[in-house]
Amino acid sequence: MRKLRLAAIVLLAVITVAAIAGCAGTGAKEDTLERPVKVLTLMGPTGMGMAKIMNDSEAGSSALQYDFTVASAPDQIAASVIKGEYDIAAVPVNLASVLYNKTNQALYVAAVNTLGVLYILDNGNGVSTLEDLRGKTLYATGQGSNPEYTLRYILQKNNIDPDKDLTIEYLAEHAELATKMVAGQATLGMLPEPNVTSVTINNPDVKIAIDLTQEWEKATGVKLAQGCIIVNKQFADEHPGILQKFLDEYRASVNFVNTDPDSASQMIEKAGIVPKAAIAKKAIPNCNIVLITGQEMKTMVGDMLKVLYDANASSVGGKLPQDSFYYPSAK
Repeated sequence: MRKLRLAAIVLLAVITVAAIAGCAGTGAKEDTLERPVKVLTLMGPTGMGMAKIMNDSEAGSSALQYDFTVASAPDQIAASVIKGEYDIAAVPVNLASVLYNKTNQALYVAAVNTLGVLYILDNGNGVSTLEDLRGKTLYATGQGSNPEYTLRYILQKNNIDPDKDLTIEYLAEHAELATKMVAGQATLGMLPEPNVTSVTINNPDVKIAIDLTQEWEKATGVKLAQGCIIVNKQFADEHPGILQKFLDEYRASVNFVNTDPDSASQMIEKAGIVPKAAIAKKAIPNCNIVLITGQEMKTMVGDMLKVLYDANASSVGGKLPQDSFYYPSAK
């Protein structure tokens, strides 16, 4: 009788524990979102890493539902971010800081998605090092923004005075400089991808002379961060699981773009990120498309913003962002 009572007590205890575990399992809240994730991105390298997600989303095979918008200029994205009409966006690093300050710190930077995309192109000037730029006229774009500050910083770190040791002529548009280099009207120029590839395809005499990403790393010891992923702070705080799913899917998309440029370039053209697949395919290796999160991301972005702030405080929104700028849980 005692054995039967003991067995009954043990059985009851097992059932009770199982019931409690079952209740805990069914009561756990799953991170769900009853609408598509709103994602903004730019044409060019900043958006190229998303091509596989965009393709999968259209086919209905992505891990999440998405609503993608591809903008041609950063100010188009900025307006939507300021209004809070987004969940996730891919933007230049300095713009992320500007928007952080303009929105009362209502966003996180969650990842670096693009390293340096700037190159110096040469057609017959014999330029292969920074030292070779002395006494030359260099045409460039991006005055008053990242490209100018990056170039000036690199030159100064190599004991070259950008105001005295060479002449830098700035043009307003990448396309304008690209057209001049194709036509031979400019023979030494600084351009970003995919304009670099467009020029070298259309004028084989133009060669890549200097990789400014490599020169930045030599000068600073850290990688050059030019594009990043920002997240609406409310969205990130309320849906950390959704955000992590996006980052996982984005990482897979970046790997796909870098390892299968043939297929990726077709997706990039289809999404309107780069007009022609042939240019996208050749440009991918030079676009430094990545997904870097966590402490490495924080160091890269912080170092880049410090350089920009020292050059022109307004370029980062007047002040450097606080630690709350960096998403704390990105893996």
